[in-house]
Amino acid sequence: MATLGTGLLGAAYLYRTDPHVGGQWLPRCPFHWLTGLYCPACGGTRMAYDLMHGDLPAAFADNAVLLVLGVPAAAWWGGRWLYEGARGRRYRPRLEGIGTAVVLTIAVLWAVLRNLAGWAPG
Repeated sequence: MATLGTGLLGAAYLYRTDPHVGGQWLPRCPFHWLTGLYCPACGGTRMAYDLMHGDLPAAFADNAVLLVLGVPAAAWWGGRWLYEGARGRRYRPRLEGIGTAVVLTIAVLWAVLRNLAGWAPG
């Protein structure tokens, strides 16, 4: 329950804090800060903000792969977590073997492509 509450508080803060505007109190991507390169999740905060405000084209521009693959996966796991929790069972999703290899391959390919092609988030 604490996880859900914390997530809702974070979402409420993000809803009122536009990450497209500089000077906001939002964490920076440590990978981008250190290297100047975009990680696979760069643009995710802006994408979440745009989704909460119903701007799907802007969310896609912020991080297309995270939107198309990550959001549905998070919705599935989050829904399953809530479903199992409502029945008094604990749900711990695990990514093993081929699943881990697929996720890592997609993440590396997306990071390389977006940096080589100049697909900067936002």
